[in-house]
Amino acid sequence: MKVASVTSHDIRFPTSLSLDGSDAMNPDPDYSAAYVILKADNGAEGHGFTFTIGRGNEVCRAALDALAPLIIGADLSDLGDFSRRLTHDSQIRWLGPEKGVMHLAAAAVINAAWDLVASRAQKPLWQLLSEISPDELVNLVDFRYLTDAITPAAARDLLADAVPGRADRAAHIQKIGYPAYTTSAGWLGYPDEKIDRLAREAVADGFRQIKLKVGADQADDVRRFALARAAVGPDIRIAVDANQRWGVSEALDWMTALAPYDPWWIEEPTSPDDILGHAAIRQGLSKAAPGGGPIRVATGEHVQNRIVFKQLLQAEAIDFVQLDACRVAGVNENIAILLLAAVFGKPVCPHAGGVGLCEAVQHLSFFDYVAVSGSLDDRVIEYVDHLHEHFADPVVIERGSYRAPSAPGFSTRMRQESLVRYAYPEGEAWS
Repeated sequence: MKVASVTSHDIRFPTSLSLDGSDAMNPDPDYSAAYVILKADNGAEGHGFTFTIGRGNEVCRAALDALAPLIIGADLSDLGDFSRRLTHDSQIRWLGPEKGVMHLAAAAVINAAWDLVASRAQKPLWQLLSEISPDELVNLVDFRYLTDAITPAAARDLLADAVPGRADRAAHIQKIGYPAYTTSAGWLGYPDEKIDRLAREAVADGFRQIKLKVGADQADDVRRFALARAAVGPDIRIAVDANQRWGVSEALDWMTALAPYDPWWIEEPTSPDDILGHAAIRQGLSKAAPGGGPIRVATGEHVQNRIVFKQLLQAEAIDFVQLDACRVAGVNENIAILLLAAVFGKPVCPHAGGVGLCEAVQHLSFFDYVAVSGSLDDRVIEYVDHLHEHFADPVVIERGSYRAPSAPGFSTRMRQESLVRYAYPEGEAWS
């Protein structure tokens, strides 16, 4: 197959009207997708996107259009080579070496290519990846800048060690699903009554972990955390997410105030580029929890590439790796991040929510369990209960767990009526 055409769309949802997605750094998001459709010369299609929160989505769409000359005519038989074609182009790379808007656009295109290939193979992406040989998986990864942490040979050995248990783990995960946690109760703009009600409903629905947004006002956060803890009891994990709001000293002060309510982790306590800052926060919170245990540190949804993940792990700056299906350069770079997490023994708890992020990232976690880490210990996928109805293959949650996707592809295809209604600015939703 070769790519015959590339079509981009600017899709936006007015979520700011209900404050869904609101947090200390992003108080009024309109969840959006720079969306791309690749059409192959045999008529097959692949759909992908990258996630934004409104203004600037047109910039991502323009980046998609700028990549089109590199994509038209490209052979999809080797998606390792296809990925490197987009991320190694010298002139495009000058705009931001493997980061920024061009990297977001590359994510959308590479994910669309995987959707096309998995759909043609008549398999869900997680299953297709889980059946690929270790040698083929290694060929998908760009090891440039990584070999001081993991070499191709070491990655091949790690993947080969997991091969004997693949079939059993695939059957197991299809039976029990993948554990989830929910942020639906914790948006910063929600009133207390809504937080209390949604937190109780989450536990009743089978979730064993919820997440609260924090960082706007410390006294308000203490009150809201106390409310949530009273609603769910002592046995439910409550994570908190500052969305990059603090510096190091502010993070330590704020989390010390929240410590009596036993936070499971603090997510994005500071800038995603501040590796040493994350390390200092992790060290400072190593004995801050009730009983002298640690408040753990998680980050990743805004980490721009595999190199920063490598350094966060090398610096012992994080406890949880929060990869994002659409922030780095798609499936290929996320395989590299999964390998890094496995080498350093850190659980992967992906960022999701947004527009279609739950649909996409579930495939990476299922693949990680079957073919990379082989572990479910302390691993959960974020879940947010909105916008799933716009996708042809929406996520299915049962008793607090993701059910294994079974439809062919990457679950990234938006319904045609949603593409029309929420097109910006001409769609009916924006008229």
